[in-house]
Amino acid sequence: MALRRRLQLGAVVVALAVLAAGCGGSKKSALDCKTFSAAPSGSRKEAPPTDALQSGKSYSVTLKTNYGSFTFSLATKTSPNTTASFVYLADKGFFNGLIFHRIVPGFVIQGGDPTGTGEGGPGYECVDAPPASTAYTHGVVAMAKAQDEAAGTSGSQFFVVTAGNAQLPADYAVLGKVTSGLAVVDKIGTFGNAEQLPTKHVVIEKATVHVR
Repeated sequence: MALRRRLQLGAVVVALAVLAAGCGGSKKSALDCKTFSAAPSGSRKEAPPTDALQSGKSYSVTLKTNYGSFTFSLATKTSPNTTASFVYLADKGFFNGLIFHRIVPGFVIQGGDPTGTGEGGPGYECVDAPPASTAYTHGVVAMAKAQDEAAGTSGSQFFVVTAGNAQLPADYAVLGKVTSGLAVVDKIGTFGNAEQLPTKHVVIEKATVHVR
């Protein structure tokens, strides 16, 4: 059954649709990622990643869009499963050609859905429960989830915070923090209407992983 995932801003619930729930199978890889028995229509069917990222290395990702590029460092220590999954998908070209399908001015921009509808994902989920002290401030990149899913559950859909502080509970796996191109993120963040839908077609032309 497909679920609508939500981010909560104080008492105001801001709907952010992401990957469906309904996970089957209990076998897990070395990472805390597992396959769905049935994924929403249009979802990709990728096998979950099995390899952790290299210890002692720093990882970042550049997203080149048709409105400019931005780069974010990956929170590999806080979210080892989530970051390994994102790198795995980026290296496969999963994000290339996807759009920012949800833009909430003054709050977040959201992308990473292969269907472009807010209902798709990679066909698996990972879990990294964030620390209780997590703050979703300007430039933080995190993963969306359904309110009834465990804290830190994620698929492929991610959001970038454009608010000074989104005032979200510590429920969303932290992917990283924008280190360059924040002005591009903020510009994209203006391309949304009252229904939280994009007013311009913003495409991720290429996701590139950097390792140091």
